[in-house]
Amino acid sequence: MDTFSQKCLKTTTFGCPINLAITKHYLYFSIYLFEHQVLRITPISEVQINLLKELSKQDHLLLDFWTEPIHDSLAVDVRVPFHSLQAVRAFLGYHEIHYEIMIHDLQDLMDEEQREMMKSRASQPRTTDDSWIFDLFKLVIGKSYEGRPLNVLKFSTGANRPGIWIDTGIHAREWVTPASGTWFAKKIVSDYGHDTVLTAILDKFDIFLEIVTNPDGFHFTHTSNRMWRKTRKPNDGSICVGVDANRNWDAGFSGAGSSNNPCSETYRGPSAHSEPEVKAIVDFVKSHGNLKAFVSIHSYSQMLLYPYGYTRTPCKDQAELVRPKAVTDLKSLYGTNYKYGSIINVIYQASGGTIDWTYNQGIKYSYTFELRDTGRYGFMLPANQIIPTAEETWLALMAIMEHTKNNPY
Repeated sequence: MDTFSQKCLKTTTFGCPINLAITKHYLYFSIYLFEHQVLRITPISEVQINLLKELSKQDHLLLDFWTEPIHDSLAVDVRVPFHSLQAVRAFLGYHEIHYEIMIHDLQDLMDEEQREMMKSRASQPRTTDDSWIFDLFKLVIGKSYEGRPLNVLKFSTGANRPGIWIDTGIHAREWVTPASGTWFAKKIVSDYGHDTVLTAILDKFDIFLEIVTNPDGFHFTHTSNRMWRKTRKPNDGSICVGVDANRNWDAGFSGAGSSNNPCSETYRGPSAHSEPEVKAIVDFVKSHGNLKAFVSIHSYSQMLLYPYGYTRTPCKDQAELVRPKAVTDLKSLYGTNYKYGSIINVIYQASGGTIDWTYNQGIKYSYTFELRDTGRYGFMLPANQIIPTAEETWLALMAIMEHTKNNPY
């Protein structure tokens, strides 16, 4: 990196980079995001990609890359704290890297999100409690690092059925996914016996739904840092906490597309399946032994992805896994466009991912969703988009589940 770049990246409005770094990765007490901006950066060359990778290593700037600089066909979204805006803009301007402001003040969106949550709670009768769903169908497959139960809902109409697995919320800040998972649970309960397609699916398969796959991280986003992504287990020899639970699986573990730095948002962990939240699913999949479909739901980017993420070698079932009907059905409701294809070709290389492991375990119909949107709001999707997101995603899930039913293996 040239002298100007080094100088401008070391220049911040506030000092104390060490304390700030500790706050970023470890303490995170009631963090506020006043005047934090989300920039969409559009690199046009490999040189600019490499410059953005260097930018991401400047820990004192406290940058939070929502999408990583991988290749020049993908925009890079990054949250920039107020104290780093001047330095980052100077860096981008000097290197003639185009950017635009996607979110002018992240705290405004957080405040609006809180207002919507309060309104939603106030509008519900005091006797309303969604936990009845859990009381009826709950399995506990393990405990998180902090001791929270790892709850899975089981929807079943008979014994000894093959299974379909759906999980949401493995990345803590992706709130639209557990919200969608809750909607899916209610949809299954209300539509069985009325929707002929769903009824036929449930008469042949059990459906397992883990709504909050990373409960420690999810709790932390509600109490301390809305932008937290990882798990919450401390890392030996580091002040930085947590592992990216979607880089912790034994599928190309420790390869490209994951980090060995405990302070990275894509830190893979010390070993495959080191995180109790991941190990619980691994043990469940192996003990069940007859899951036929596995769907892990994330946000954001509007994509439907299949293996692989860790290698460019196509999976042997690729021709069948291309599911244009799923994205066509999804689009039919609100016109939402989704890309689809293998992880490594559509988005980026990512090793140690969930569905690469499940596919290698013999679960042919293994998919990942990236829900709304494409970056206008990112992880702060407005409340009025949550139900539409769940509704359209459900249509794609139904297409996948029906295909699984009609194509046994």
